Amino acid sequence: MTEKLFEGILPVWKPQGFTSHDVVAKVRGILKIKRIGHTGTLDPQVTGVLPLCIGRATRLVEYIQELPKEYEATIKIGLATDTEDAGGQVIDQVDNVQLNEEQVTAAMMSFIGDINQVPPMYSAVKVDGKRLYELARQGLEVERKSRVVTIHDIRILHMNLKLDHPEIRFRVRCSKGTYIRTLCVDIGKSLGYPAVMSHLVRTSTGSIEQEQCLTFEQIELLHSEGTLFDKLVPVEKALAHIPAVHLNETQTRKALLGQKFILTSENNSLYATHAQQLVTAYSADSRFLGIFEWNQDTLELQPVKVFS
Repeated sequence: MTEKLFEGILPVWKPQGFTSHDVVAKVRGILKIKRIGHTGTLDPQVTGVLPLCIGRATRLVEYIQELPKEYEATIKIGLATDTEDAGGQVIDQVDNVQLNEEQVTAAMMSFIGDINQVPPMYSAVKVDGKRLYELARQGLEVERKSRVVTIHDIRILHMNLKLDHPEIRFRVRCSKGTYIRTLCVDIGKSLGYPAVMSHLVRTSTGSIEQEQCLTFEQIELLHSEGTLFDKLVPVEKALAHIPAVHLNETQTRKALLGQKFILTSENNSLYATHAQQLVTAYSADSRFLGIFEWNQDTLELQPVKVFS
């Protein structure tokens, strides 16, 4: 199968010990396809859902990266490390933590909504052109600007508060750019104790869930059998969070030529929306044409990413 035909979103289950770039390299080696991009960095020790964009779908990475992500995490109360996870050096410790379920629940629920987070020193965020983790490895700590992220939902799955260092397992759905390590640390602070993230799994990216994901071994097997294509998530499904419009034949021709055009009243569902908004466009026979920007002032669709 050619690279041109083999395109879409491949849901991969990232194993422990691999960076996101390692996963891309591994799948490139299996498929012999160069155009592959991942849709959101996962730390090497973290497992979970890592959708890969294959072929022309690589042009859509930025839109899939914007999707909310869901994680299952475990927070250990009473310990702090320099990396904010269990792999770091312990920098603070309280030997006997005393908490009850009501305190924990109230603290964790208080983080739902828009919150300010300061990126951890061991992260890929750049300050003055250098990655924070590079500075951290040199023993340096620099001032980081806080940024707003959104915690859509938190559900507590299990608590073991009888331990000297209590553990709370929870599920969180959050916006792009959220550091779960830092969320764990901040929850600990709200409870009055140091805290660390001891375990993390990404369970979904947008509508792509754990059950859909394939291991490297499954990808190799399905590829050798010629059935891997059936496991790809179609582009239109991965972009279901973006409003869609269907075009007539004349509009479709203009769209495929990369021309902007007036959207007639037959597509009037957009007329009540914001002045500018991204939409996905489809032909009358439901072929995906690309991503366009709707301008309410001019009643036009402007091409952003066109798929011929």
